[in-house]
Amino acid sequence: MHPGHARDYDAAMLFRQLIDPRSSTLTYLLADATSRDAILIDSVFEQFARDAALVRELGVTLRHTLETHVHADHVTAACLHRERLGSTIVVSALSGAEGADRLVGEGDVIAFGGETLSVLATPGHTAGCVSYLTGDRKAVFTGDALMIRGAGRADFQQGDAHRLYRSVHEKLFTLNDDCLVYPAHDYSGRLVSSIGEERAFNPRLGGARSEADFVGFMANLALPHPKQIDVALPANLRCGRPADGDAAAREPVWAPARRSFAGVLEVEPEWLADHLGEVEVLDVREPDEWNGELGRIPGARHLPLGELRARLGELPRDRPIVAVCRSGGRSAEASLILEQAGFTRAANMNGGMLRWHALGLPTDARLR
Repeated sequence: MHPGHARDYDAAMLFRQLIDPRSSTLTYLLADATSRDAILIDSVFEQFARDAALVRELGVTLRHTLETHVHADHVTAACLHRERLGSTIVVSALSGAEGADRLVGEGDVIAFGGETLSVLATPGHTAGCVSYLTGDRKAVFTGDALMIRGAGRADFQQGDAHRLYRSVHEKLFTLNDDCLVYPAHDYSGRLVSSIGEERAFNPRLGGARSEADFVGFMANLALPHPKQIDVALPANLRCGRPADGDAAAREPVWAPARRSFAGVLEVEPEWLADHLGEVEVLDVREPDEWNGELGRIPGARHLPLGELRARLGELPRDRPIVAVCRSGGRSAEASLILEQAGFTRAANMNGGMLRWHALGLPTDARLR
């Protein structure tokens, strides 16, 4: 676990900023230093274990998970946190999400211990976007309404560039210059800005940019839809609950594995390298790949994916099976086939042999 950014927000507030590198999502943990009551803003499903571990290690109690909006590029972990840690789910009343514990709007206050966050309605990126302003007005969590030197797109989820411009100028740019800006995403490694900086230097919204300037700019972005939108939107409209029911119940106990929201249970190559004697490594590549330049994991069993269903009887059921291929795609399918066939301890190795090789982990050229 590695917080992307860790600092004391002020003497009374415990503050941690964390990064999901796959979606460039910034997640924020805030806690009252006295009561140890905490909130988590814009969590990520795949980072549940990381964030839950941080809550445990810091000795805080997670009271609420907050969403700045219904995300289209990652799935929230709000449902997981509620099931495992007892936190309540807070989303905008205009988000369209079902299953939340509290629906909020302009002027509402979320309390955790002696600390508070006030809700600012900042629609435009989506119809249900909100920002959260700390009680001392020293920091604001802006979601994708105001990003560092940018702004969220406005071409889906009832987005409206006119509304977004007004939200930023009438709600956010009226805050003090030294108010820190913490967005939900950044794709260039930037972690924090300020209202003064963005008012002066934001190329879309700052300086002398008019509403017409902004709307014209946004209308010509021609961006592709987010890669995960078909999975993320339906899931986030359920506050992150998987369509097939209890998410937490699917967590394995035999390995520090995590299940993607696509349903694939994955382990990391480093863990597998340390536990080769305890698992069956199933390499599902084609023969030419099996004998190719990437080599194979020591002791692995070779069984091409196309033959897997017909040869399931050859595989052991008394030990975990980790499927492997070149990049992790075919082996993901193999792990799902194994699960469907009743193999209760089956997983995919994240990143495949490409990642195994890049990490410098040992390979074995012997045939089996």
